[in-house]
Amino acid sequence: MADRTRAEAVRRPLKVKVVRAGLAPAAIDEARRRVLSHPLVQRQVKRGRHRLLSLEPVELEENKGARRSRTPGRHRATVFDYAQNRALLVEGSLGSGTRLTVKESGHQPRPTSEEFEAAIRLLARDPELGPQIEAKRLQPYPPMPPLVESEDNDAGRPERTIAVGLAPVGDRGRHEIVGVNLVRRRVVRFERRAPAGVLADDQLCGIPYAQESTTDGSFVAGEADVTVSRGNTVLWRFRVRRPAATKGPGLSTNGTGIELRQVDYRGKRVLYRAHVPILNVKYEPGGCGAFRDWQNEEGKLHAVGTDVAPGFRLCSTPATTILDTGSDKGNFLGVAIYVEGEEVVLVSEMEAGWYRYVCQWRLHADGTIKPRFGFSAIQNSCVCNIHHHHAYWRFDFDIGTAGNNIVSEFNDPCLPAHAPAKWHQHLYEVQRPRDPIRSRKWRITNSKTKDCYELIPGSDDGIATKGSDWPFPRGDVWLLRYHPNEIDDGIAATGPPYAANLAAFLNGEPIKNQDVVIWYGAHFTHDVQAEPPGVFGDIVGPTLTPISW
Repeated sequence: MADRTRAEAVRRPLKVKVVRAGLAPAAIDEARRRVLSHPLVQRQVKRGRHRLLSLEPVELEENKGARRSRTPGRHRATVFDYAQNRALLVEGSLGSGTRLTVKESGHQPRPTSEEFEAAIRLLARDPELGPQIEAKRLQPYPPMPPLVESEDNDAGRPERTIAVGLAPVGDRGRHEIVGVNLVRRRVVRFERRAPAGVLADDQLCGIPYAQESTTDGSFVAGEADVTVSRGNTVLWRFRVRRPAATKGPGLSTNGTGIELRQVDYRGKRVLYRAHVPILNVKYEPGGCGAFRDWQNEEGKLHAVGTDVAPGFRLCSTPATTILDTGSDKGNFLGVAIYVEGEEVVLVSEMEAGWYRYVCQWRLHADGTIKPRFGFSAIQNSCVCNIHHHHAYWRFDFDIGTAGNNIVSEFNDPCLPAHAPAKWHQHLYEVQRPRDPIRSRKWRITNSKTKDCYELIPGSDDGIATKGSDWPFPRGDVWLLRYHPNEIDDGIAATGPPYAANLAAFLNGEPIKNQDVVIWYGAHFTHDVQAEPPGVFGDIVGPTLTPISW
């Protein structure tokens, strides 16, 4: 009878509960309004042309003792003053009646969709390009990089110039990437049809551009608490941030895709934080250049279900992305959540210029976690050339507790220095390559409770030193001691530099019985022209498996 009861319990479906957390949309909208109307800001812009580009939370230092993250109380806004060609950084509390600080910056922030649309309106006035856009012989699209390095003005800083791709519709136009100077309101064209480092020729590769709306890259409401249960048993409990809510001071420089926090399995902590803070791409010689991409601009995927919190949809059937359908169209911006067999799946699609990225987390009832990252692109000339994508996960393991964690490495055949043992413990910070020949993997253990998880490389995750773009990918695995200021390497997506600078975190610190962070890089070579019919990109990622729990 007991066996039958247990079997029936196993067959019970997984139930998912999603509860909104963090800031409400109305609070964010009100903060945007207050920024633009604040006397200090108005005094700076002097009624000249200006635009609010972004509003980002300022996250306080992490408190790992808390069961859930605190809602940020401060924000940083970026206002661009076109009349004086400068960015204004505005920081203060989200509450009303507060003091704000305003600082001038010569940095060129990433363009917004509003700026891209403004650039297209200016293009429509161009005597040669305007009629072709109007007649739909040319279709505007967002290229890489998003900004064009223009001539300096008298102040000695680059003028804000938005890159706009113009793809021919059929054979009725000439492919070109132009710059639109929003300061002088004029079009910049190039002798090679495109700025240096990119291509715009007659060959186009990728999926047709659907011209659908995105989250624009500005902060939006998007936190939720998720509970996964079977019957009366809680299996998973965690907080999740949608990609559009992951960029800002203390969060990340460029966004991180779907971010998980305080991940508990069966009542015990596995991860404090898990995300993808660094994403970049490098082309083969003769193609384009290198880019640092962003992970906070959501593109549309197709999801059928009920909206349970801002940016979260609980689906009745599996959501589909560009990787599944080969289509750039969708009906939902945010994180789709659904149950597929014994797994709860969280998935979101993101855009960075012509790239399309898919971030996915799969959490199994048995405690297995599968982080996944996928790569695709809309039509352009660059991706006709072989290129290499690199995604870097940051796993802040807190097995049971933040401290008392140790990391061991498995090799079979064993390493000569550790023979005959196949497992050996790492005592200090170190960078390690993947080694499929030795079936290399890593085990993170709480030295007191003996609870542990294994980090198992994916079979398609590549080896940095074996890639033809080495040393651009820098490495595979970094075992580090936790520091709150080491969320990413601080390189903005508008770059350069573009390579991941994780070596800056390697200081030889002890990691035995410490709070351990593991960075895991996956490397994917993308040859769009070699993809078989029905394949629209690929997906990579490791597996995290409970061993003793």
